Amino acid sequence: MFDKFGEFDSVEELNEAAAGQLAQGDTEAIYLLAAENGIQKVDAEDYIDGMVPELASVMMAAFGKLEMEAQELKVKDIMADWTDYIKQCCINEEMARAVRKKGKSLKGCIAELLKWSFKNQVDIDKEILKACGINQKVTLGIPGMGTAKKIIKEYYLGK
Repeated sequence: MFDKFGEFDSVEELNEAAAGQLAQGDTEAIYLLAAENGIQKVDAEDYIDGMVPELASVMMAAFGKLEMEAQELKVKDIMADWTDYIKQCCINEEMARAVRKKGKSLKGCIAELLKWSFKNQVDIDKEILKACGINQKVTLGIPGMGTAKKIIKEYYLGK
């Protein structure tokens, strides 16, 4: 995923790398850097054209990393919802910075959510099972939004 430039620990590192490429006049490298970090081409163009002082904001860097990780993991359904919950938490700058940190990943966060899910399974009522034509025991343990956001914050922030 971070094959050419490596994983950056912060938006500042990402922006320093972009500034270095801009100083050398290597716009293609800026486009590659942006693409590798989930930054839109139009944002890279704005940076190259001098319309914005940096390639990415804190939130852009966090969202970009999450987008790249989500593509790599091919997240769908509840995992896509969990990814959206993480993005919602990134409105807080501390959280956005934590998402960008090396060693923190969407994969690791989803793993924490799944651990909780397996530990907190409950039996599905037999009337519900009957209504859907299932004649065996079924358990389910998906965290609601509030619980998921708590697990997300604990994973990324260590709180």
